[in-house]
Amino acid sequence: MPAPSSQPFCASSIIGTGSYMPEKVMTNEDLSKIVDTNDEWITTRTGIKERRIAADDQATSDLAAEAARRAMTAAGVKPEDIQLIIVATVTPDMFFPSTACFVQKKIGAANAVCFDVSAACSGFLYALQVARHFINTGNRTTALVIGAEKLSSLVNWKDRNTCVLFGDGAGAVVIRRAEEGADAPGRVLSTVMGSDGNLADLLKVPGGASFCPITPENVDSRPNTIHMEGRETFKHAVTRMLEASQQALAIAGLKAEDVALVIPHQANARIIGAIAERLNLPPERVFMNLDKYGNTSAATIPVALDEANKAGRLKKGDVVLLVAFGGGFTWASSVVRW
Repeated sequence: MPAPSSQPFCASSIIGTGSYMPEKVMTNEDLSKIVDTNDEWITTRTGIKERRIAADDQATSDLAAEAARRAMTAAGVKPEDIQLIIVATVTPDMFFPSTACFVQKKIGAANAVCFDVSAACSGFLYALQVARHFINTGNRTTALVIGAEKLSSLVNWKDRNTCVLFGDGAGAVVIRRAEEGADAPGRVLSTVMGSDGNLADLLKVPGGASFCPITPENVDSRPNTIHMEGRETFKHAVTRMLEASQQALAIAGLKAEDVALVIPHQANARIIGAIAERLNLPPERVFMNLDKYGNTSAATIPVALDEANKAGRLKKGDVVLLVAFGGGFTWASSVVRW
């Protein structure tokens, strides 16, 4: 991967975090009743014990709006203070309007510009960087960045290799312009992003859009569900996440040993372990909630960030490394000074 070009310093700080997970819990035992699998098989290969499943009448925007409200409460901002809403998702309420517009309506943020970002599991970090650029130009001062997914709507519940992995949920942060030189907590120091469309077939939902509309002839083959090449995805995920982490730290003028906590994309415990090993970081400096929620795509990092924040795992001045990979193939990493 080529080294990223220098980027302007964006004085943006995370001033509030929030998350929302649906009430319904689906355990590995529950899955064993509908597909040929068991708790030992799932836990050994993934580290996942259970996941949350949204109600039939809950859309992605419902999950996102509740996470947004909680982040806004934590930040002490009102709906009218929000000037930008970006929702990272691959499970939008509908093709259009954007899920962000539905969130705007539900939280009453009438002054916001709204749109979605689609970068799969890297989506939240992509959206965070887009928001930073808006703030850096001076066009906006306060933004709401959300990662939200209802992946249960894309799961093939007959495919034991994929249905065990995914769950639903949403996480959000409020970011605000910080004065240069100010000792503002939550300062986003750097972000690195990358993409490789040559690897698009590794992780995809091939049907349901313009390339392969759902028809009476193909509906039984479930093309509008998640398809994944697991081994190749694992290999590229570890490589790209490691490179992105090292580059984001270098841009911030830091090293791996400076990191107090890594919050990686929650896809697979083995991937997370491989990243920690290559960064030479002990397990206690790596945050995981994968066992409770599974892979919630764009929601995993903001949900984990909120949980780490609420649990007191983040102290003032801590260096926090966020890193993800996703379909596309995409990857991203951000460094935050808490």
